Amino acid sequence: MPYPPEPWHLRGRMHVSVWLLPAAALPPHPQGLTAPPLRLGGRVPVGAAWVSYEPGGVLSYRELLAARLVRDRGRLRASITEIWVDSEASRDGGRELWGIPKDLSALVTDSPMSAPGIAGAVLHPGRTIPGRWPVALRLLQFLHGQPKTTGVRGTTAIHLGRAKWDPAPDGPLSYLSGHRPLLTLTLADFDITFGSR
Repeated sequence: MPYPPEPWHLRGRMHVSVWLLPAAALPPHPQGLTAPPLRLGGRVPVGAAWVSYEPGGVLSYRELLAARLVRDRGRLRASITEIWVDSEASRDGGRELWGIPKDLSALVTDSPMSAPGIAGAVLHPGRTIPGRWPVALRLLQFLHGQPKTTGVRGTTAIHLGRAKWDPAPDGPLSYLSGHRPLLTLTLADFDITFGSR
């Protein structure tokens, strides 16, 4: 299925939780990146998110992902380690433009959230942080045998909350089992540009 050229302008909503997990409990990076993960006292920050990309952007689809912070020549980058979408165009574009290892799955991104054989989650919304906030990060992946850095920028509203995650015991996110997120945020009504012209 054809996909849009970069950059992708995307709008939607994301529920993201952050853990500090023992480095020894994490599977190796699936793409062989040599950039080491950020470690804080033997633990690694890991984020996982349910995303709904909504009308108003170049594609509308749902997504579940997990990512880590890595050190790339002294700079912090995010690197996606596992990701599922319910759109062939998103899967193909993510893989071919930026080296994002997208796979297909049926996804529900409204609480309770679910991805069969992968994970479920229930969101407990909290208070809203007033205003709109900037979004800016650099993503480091692996494309055609080389590291690939991609920029993400935009704005979002932010809500605090709590989430109870239920990873499938034998699923690809089972390393989250038994750990409680330190932080859960909802990025509501985000408006971002992914990639460069």
